[in-house]
Amino acid sequence: MKRKRRTMLYIPGNNPAMLQQGGVYGADSLLLDLEDAVALNQKDAARILVKNMLSSINFYDSEVCVRVNHIDTPFGREDLEQIVPLQPDAIRFPKTESAKDLAELINIIEDIETRHGLPHDKMTIHAMIETALGIQNVFDIAKYSKRVDAITIGGQDLIADMNISNSKDGAGIDLARKMIVMAAKANKIDAIDTVFVDIDDEEGLRKETEYSKQIGFSGKAVINPRQIDIVHQVYTPTESEIRKAYRIVREFNIKTKEGIGVFAVDGKMIDAPIVARARHILSLVNIDFENI
Repeated sequence: MKRKRRTMLYIPGNNPAMLQQGGVYGADSLLLDLEDAVALNQKDAARILVKNMLSSINFYDSEVCVRVNHIDTPFGREDLEQIVPLQPDAIRFPKTESAKDLAELINIIEDIETRHGLPHDKMTIHAMIETALGIQNVFDIAKYSKRVDAITIGGQDLIADMNISNSKDGAGIDLARKMIVMAAKANKIDAIDTVFVDIDDEEGLRKETEYSKQIGFSGKAVINPRQIDIVHQVYTPTESEIRKAYRIVREFNIKTKEGIGVFAVDGKMIDAPIVARARHILSLVNIDFENI
């Protein structure tokens, strides 16, 4: 069953307490950050700490992703040398601007995997789009490799790159968000929305998350464990939605066995897109829709 990515919690790579507790926060994914959350004079120490934590800490059911520094920096290649052999679930690559960037990254990763006798199809890549150029090339980025199974948007860096002011309604990066979602959907991979930076504004977070869900994001990055429950509430189907989806899929399975292609539920005709949507709802709550 497809992994849920409703929430991805940022954890600074130089914060041992948060790293140790990462698995108990309840986020679907954990992002162990070696990049922007770590000061330049702490990069080496953070890398060592994250490496040790990956080897020794139980993160339970959370996906574990490590955001490395870009390979054009003095830290990126060493991040990969130390982290790739441990095979976290995913590597997040910041400031991805082209398929060429991904090609270089994947070549480095697969060289390391080959030297360590590791497969090339276990650890995935999350491409992070943080510049106008990256947005312009996002479709090529999304389709470049099967190893890319998520695209994420770095809203704060994108705002800075575009030289625009930040606003709570996110108007300045709305087009960018939608382009990322379209690229992800076209290639059947996840799209993760940017963080909501005001951790005390719970209503603002809920409103933005509802919009993220409405335009097609698979989930949202969060910067504080307090934000997890709100995002999960928004992305988790209601009991009414689950019951209706169950009825639609159950009726579809019955009618298919009977050789009936067209049918109605509650007086409404059911077609393939409605069934697909119902299956998606059931998958979010781990219901095996194939055997209803």
